[in-house]
Amino acid sequence: MAHGAAPYRATLPGLMAMRLHTTHSFPRHAHDHFGIGVMTAGAQRSWSGRGAVESARGDIITVNPGEMHDGAPVRGAPRGWNILYLEPALLQREPGLANAEFAQPALRDAELKGLLDGLFGLFTDGPQDALAVEEALLRILMLALRRHGARPPGRPGAPPGISAARNRLDAAPETQVTLAELAELAGLSRFQLLRGFAKEFGVTPHAYLMQRRVRQVQLMLAAGLGPADAALRAGFADQSHMTRIFRRQLGITPSRYRAAMAPARSLVPAGRPALQFRSRRGTPDR
Repeated sequence: MAHGAAPYRATLPGLMAMRLHTTHSFPRHAHDHFGIGVMTAGAQRSWSGRGAVESARGDIITVNPGEMHDGAPVRGAPRGWNILYLEPALLQREPGLANAEFAQPALRDAELKGLLDGLFGLFTDGPQDALAVEEALLRILMLALRRHGARPPGRPGAPPGISAARNRLDAAPETQVTLAELAELAGLSRFQLLRGFAKEFGVTPHAYLMQRRVRQVQLMLAAGLGPADAALRAGFADQSHMTRIFRRQLGITPSRYRAAMAPARSLVPAGRPALQFRSRRGTPDR
């Protein structure tokens, strides 16, 4: 399998960039962050609430916080992309950008592509100029959300029993739990819980739990904790187990992530609410 991933920590807190070129198939997952980037090679097929979406070289790809998605190469050929991950606070503090989200997971926009390519050049062409990075990012967000943004409609919540099970996983992802315990908490049979949870969030309770643990590991690595300690604190059996899950979800090893992020500083307070999984609805544009 061909796989290469290079993370870049930007001088602007709350912003991270990655370059990937890979045949790796990413499982269904979600991020706490906004993501926007450019396909640089090959083609990718991904699942979203809009159905199957394909993106090819030159396309813009986007993801909103909490949106479930996956990604696989078309016909098994390597594909590459450059992507920015932004903490929601970067948008929320700008009146013109607050509460907006990307409307399309794949789109064509030559001007936006040019701005994204320019920002990535700032990460790789030597020492970063903090003002230049911040200006370039703001121009990208203003253009992207003006042309391809939307205000999210109100969304109905999950059924109470399913929400109770998810809340248990959110509250203490580092502790062990059984399907029977979650089912009892939800007031459902194990089969009903498994089916209802997957229908509501797009993944099983175990997959959801692994994502919450990986997110905990990300935060601990960014704070400077070593991978072995982070794995145990997040509830993984050992470091090797955590590394397999982490790399499968993010396409990068924990050690490389830690090296790229430290000493990162988050814009989000420690008491932030749990990630809410959801998906875009509508007709695919491609």
